[in-house]
Amino acid sequence: MPRVKRGVTAHHRHKKVLALTKGHRATNHSLYRRAHESMLKSLSYAYFHRRERKGDMRRLWVLRVSAAAKAKGLAYSHFINGLRKSGIEINRKMLADMAVREPESFANLVTIARGKVQD
Repeated sequence: MPRVKRGVTAHHRHKKVLALTKGHRATNHSLYRRAHESMLKSLSYAYFHRRERKGDMRRLWVLRVSAAAKAKGLAYSHFINGLRKSGIEINRKMLADMAVREPESFANLVTIARGKVQD
């Protein structure tokens, strides 16, 4: 019977884990057991923070829209309320983009919103 050398699969798995933990500190990138723990933790952080980033972006858009609306003399809540009453459905991402790149069209939206809030 021919001789069978083992451990090829485990070796590949270990190399893959060590490659994923490249850049981690101390033994977290060199010893397999510690690297495996570190990899699991980093992948869970990545998963959680991908979802957290969506909230971060929404907060940024709200901040930009709020600043632009305040510059035109209207509070953010009144601006959004006025847009809703006038039937304009633009999401906050588009509003933030308009506030930065197209201030004149954003100013038109502010005037429309102001008219609906005062009614």
